Order: sequence, then C-alpha cells, then structure tokens
Amino acid sequence: MFYGEVIDKSEVADKIHQSIQALIQDEGCELVHVHYLPEGVGSMVRIYIDKEGGVDLGDCQRVSRKAGILLEVEDLIPHRYTLEVSSPGLERGLFSASDFEKYAGHEIRLTTRMKVGDRRKFTGWLKGIRLEVIELDYEGQILRIPLENVKKANLIHRFE
Repeated sequence: MFYGEVIDKSEVADKIHQSIQALIQDEGCELVHVHYLPEGVGSMVRIYIDKEGGVDLGDCQRVSRKAGILLEVEDLIPHRYTLEVSSPGLERGLFSASDFEKYAGHEIRLTTRMKVGDRRKFTGWLKGIRLEVIELDYEGQILRIPLENVKKANLIHRFE
C-alpha cells in the first residue's frame, strides 16, 4: 500500500475488531468499538473497552500492550499509527444491535443518516430493538428507526 492510497477505514476497523476480539475477552473485557482514523503517518486507532464495574487504567494498559503486539504481527495498518485504549465513558456510544438491546430503558441521543419525519436528531428513551429496528420513545411517540439509518447514538448521563 502506498502513502496517499485510499483506505476503507470501516474495513480496516472491522479487521482490527476481528483480530483483537478474543484477546480482549481473555482480559475479561468487552470490545465496545474500534475507531480507525487514517491520516497517513498521523493515523489513529482507538479501541474502547468495558467490563462490569468499569475498566481501570490497568485494564487499558494491558489491552494496549497486547493489542499493539498483535496489530504489529498481523500488519493490518501499513504505516505508523497511534494506538489508544480507553473506556467508552458515561455517555458511551451505541454501535450494535446488542448495544441497543442491552441499554433498553436508558435515555439516548440519536442522529440518523436520513430524516425521520422532518428531523435527524432525537433525544428520547430507548425502548429496545427488534428485527434491526430501534424503538425510541420521543416526546411520547414511539419512533421506529432502522439500525442502518443510525449515524450516531450515545447514552445520556444526567448528574443528580
């Protein structure tokens, strides 16, 4: 691969996800998401992990060390990059059908790729997901939004 060649960042992120999934499970963690930002020699790989009770610095360091070795051996990224491993945070992103199932009953912020009605941004209560369609209680109305139409979704954490 040559510098400047077009890279399908979602394809690379999927390959990284597949490569490190078992390693992260062996560390007692869940692989939440892989984000790959191809920027030539300034490329970034962000790996978000979680576990019951939350991850700590030690979890992130262990996963970073082992994932870094594995990624170098498998040579999935043909140039220099920075690897970051962290918690998804209180307002973690929702990426998969299992995320939407797991966090049913929580308040979320959701942005769609295409308009639903006359808008793309919603804040409401996640009712769940069925057959790849998210059910969101938005202002007392249940919206059904296909998972493929979701551009971005995050939990909302309210400090009390």
